[in-house]
Amino acid sequence: MRSKSTMAVKSKLVSLLFLVATLSSAFAASFSDSDSDSDLVNELVSLRSATESGVIHLDDHGISKFLTSASTPRPYSLLVFFDATQLHSKTELRLQELRREFGVVSASYLTNNNGSEGTKLFFCEIEFSKSQSSFQLFGVNALPHIRLVSPFISNLRDESGQMDQSDYSRLAESMAEFVEQRTKLKVGPIQRPPFLSKSQIGVIVALIVIATPFVIKRILRGETLLHDHRLWLAGAIFVYFFSVAGTMHNIIRKMPMFLQDRNDPNKLVFFYQGSGMQLGAEGFAVGFLYTVVGLLLAFVTNVLVRVKNLNAQRLVMLLALFISFWAVKKVVYLDNWKTGYGIHPYWPSSWR
Repeated sequence: MRSKSTMAVKSKLVSLLFLVATLSSAFAASFSDSDSDSDLVNELVSLRSATESGVIHLDDHGISKFLTSASTPRPYSLLVFFDATQLHSKTELRLQELRREFGVVSASYLTNNNGSEGTKLFFCEIEFSKSQSSFQLFGVNALPHIRLVSPFISNLRDESGQMDQSDYSRLAESMAEFVEQRTKLKVGPIQRPPFLSKSQIGVIVALIVIATPFVIKRILRGETLLHDHRLWLAGAIFVYFFSVAGTMHNIIRKMPMFLQDRNDPNKLVFFYQGSGMQLGAEGFAVGFLYTVVGLLLAFVTNVLVRVKNLNAQRLVMLLALFISFWAVKKVVYLDNWKTGYGIHPYWPSSWR
């Protein structure tokens, strides 16, 4: 009986020791996971503080460390901007502009969330030439591309967090709205950097104060540039040229000066056939032709009439008419070529 009771006590002790070991290992694992998560957050905060706008530069190792190797749910979300420096020359992609606005959102979020909320979302960027494996891991094959990786996403090819084009149509403001809708975090007001720093404003104010007496003195004497008729003449020609060249259209639509020929990459296309698009180069060409006609008309009506030699007047008049006719003919030809609509002259019936 005594041996049986001893065996029962030993079995209970073994069970108790096993239970204690299991609980201790579970607690140790939970504490180690907690320490690991806090270490990752602290490292992300350190990387963020090393950049001016708070955008973390990640490579393949960083993606592995903070996303693929980290267990879900992660204590943070990552908003990733995919970039490629070799595509910055393609202005239609607007990569540089979007990256700049992405940095503005990051800096605004960091400024407006200094507490624990600031460690729940991190803004990151991946550059193609340095992280091609990461591009393949996310399944990114076109730019621009911005994606939110939430704490519960383990499959990085999940496109549920991808930002649509409408989400950055208004640049930083619409990006902030996307973040607030998807993460339920408050980005706060967008804080853009000032156009001029305080030191620059101080220098400008000092220069204005110093130059004010000299400017007033010249104004009273009529010796400023504003009193020079040649300046107004040049300004009028400048405004006329850029008006008829469609420069505002090119600026608003952000049209390129030329395109690369699809059939031959070594050739450039300066004139685009089709009424739906106008390149900057062809706008300037038409503006130049219009300006030539306008300058010849101004010369004939203001300068040529003062010449006393009739033969010289007639010769210059014929030359001006010939050049004007040639310029207008080129404009009409270009319009016919682009739109497909023909413009034909109509002569008076008595001339036929």
